[in-house]
Amino acid sequence: MRLEGRTALVTGGAGGIGAATVRRLAAEGARVIAADVDLERADKVAAEVGAQAVALDVTDGAAVRAAFAAAGDIDILVNNAGTDRFAFFLDTDEALWDLVLDLNLKGVLHCTHAVLPSMHRRGGVIVNVASEAGRVGSQGSVVYSAAKAGVIGFTKAIARESARYGVRVNAVAPGPIETPLLNSAPVQLGELGERLKQGMIDATAMRRIGQPEEVAAAIAYLASDDASYVTGQTLNVSGGLSMS
Repeated sequence: MRLEGRTALVTGGAGGIGAATVRRLAAEGARVIAADVDLERADKVAAEVGAQAVALDVTDGAAVRAAFAAAGDIDILVNNAGTDRFAFFLDTDEALWDLVLDLNLKGVLHCTHAVLPSMHRRGGVIVNVASEAGRVGSQGSVVYSAAKAGVIGFTKAIARESARYGVRVNAVAPGPIETPLLNSAPVQLGELGERLKQGMIDATAMRRIGQPEEVAAAIAYLASDDASYVTGQTLNVSGGLSMS
């Protein structure tokens, strides 16, 4: 029970990696708040493990500030909320750019900005869910790749600023994971999307798709005292998609 007595808030906690993280952190003893724009689904996940669910749109700065004020002191923040719309860059427009950047990058900024004043007083841990797309680039996900690269850079900078306050900040970079997001590629792009998905899997050294629980395990490690001397790092959880 590495996280007993700690309060964790997981954004995008209603499904995929977020739901797996809610379950894992609860199993580690944390009091968990599953925050998601889809409150009904978040409630179902929270009910499984005796967690709490709250409605939260991370792109709305005022809503984020209000939600964090109501939640009280947060010991662990997992910035997981994100989305993508698979398309080649010339087929995208500014509306798509705003959607992907607001949720994947600006949402991380909103939540981190809201939680840091408390953490700077008492310490804490932030784990950001980035992506291998932000490290190596992913065709059909150019704006998403840019947003996740921003999350990685943000992680390093905030880790440097906050270390003296006892706050550790790290990221995980999942590769191809069995989630609704990845599985939407064939739906959005048809056969081309299926080839893109399979290409990601084939590019891993382990030649298989990952499971949300495998990412959640890495997040739990970074959130725990087992990683007490780890900050500013991005841990690949990608079956060897990249090795740097």
